[in-house]
Amino acid sequence: MKVGFIGVGNMGGPMCRNIIRKSGEDVIVFDLKSASVQACTDAGAKSARSVAELASAADVIMTSLPMPRDVEAVALGPGGIAENARQGTAYFDLSTNSPATVRRIAAQLRTRGIVMLDAPVSGGVVGAEKATIAIMVGGDRAAFDAHLPLLKSFGSNVVHMGDLGTGTIAKLVNNMIAFSNMAAGAEGLMLGAMAGIDIAKLDAVIRNSSGNSTAYRLMAERVLKGEFRPAFALDLAYKDTHLALELADELGVPTPLAAQMHNLMRLARGMGLGPSDTSSMMRVYETALKREVRATRLE
Repeated sequence: MKVGFIGVGNMGGPMCRNIIRKSGEDVIVFDLKSASVQACTDAGAKSARSVAELASAADVIMTSLPMPRDVEAVALGPGGIAENARQGTAYFDLSTNSPATVRRIAAQLRTRGIVMLDAPVSGGVVGAEKATIAIMVGGDRAAFDAHLPLLKSFGSNVVHMGDLGTGTIAKLVNNMIAFSNMAAGAEGLMLGAMAGIDIAKLDAVIRNSSGNSTAYRLMAERVLKGEFRPAFALDLAYKDTHLALELADELGVPTPLAAQMHNLMRLARGMGLGPSDTSSMMRVYETALKREVRATRLE
């Protein structure tokens, strides 16, 4: 089986390299950045000169791309998957997309005999490197079962969520909760700092008490060290939250906490922090209150 992987950057690259190492399948890659392609070809993949070349050669296609518009362009645009993939090709979109966009793309691909499944992932770059990410899959159950060994080569928690779009919905809900936890954690740490207590000790308490969460830990580790290089860029977190709020609007579900967190992100982006890590939400408080939340030691 030939696996085509489009988008081998921060997340796609590690996932692709795990497929190369663990699946035993032939892998073809395409990315606009030559360094990203090189990292995969060094691991044993072949490179394609275009999406069209990759799509025409692959039995299974995977995409890991930043924005819904990027996925739509690759899938349906000139020289894309729809125009070049063979009938019977299975297409897994690993990106964080919108359910409506997924269904629209899938409907058009279906007319070409291409089966699309939405399969967003969660676990960050570290999880992608260790092959411990969760993969939430929506779509045809037979296609899911047929390709489960391939999915398990780069994810340890692979779940078939249901019909097309349900994987995307699960991802949006998960991220909305995670980013809300980060925002609440930033707010709490700033409150503790302004009250004058030892931030390292406060962090240790939270990590071992009811305020703890994976999202809190990721945020606190970066904030307390003052390291805001992007593990997951705030711009992408803003996009994911925007998609979740759009879905909530469609369904008439009130999401006041997520809306406030989204506004906090908007403020951070207005400060030019979009390319920085999502934990840069804290910088809004630090700028407003002229106080950095840092720890001289971490327990």
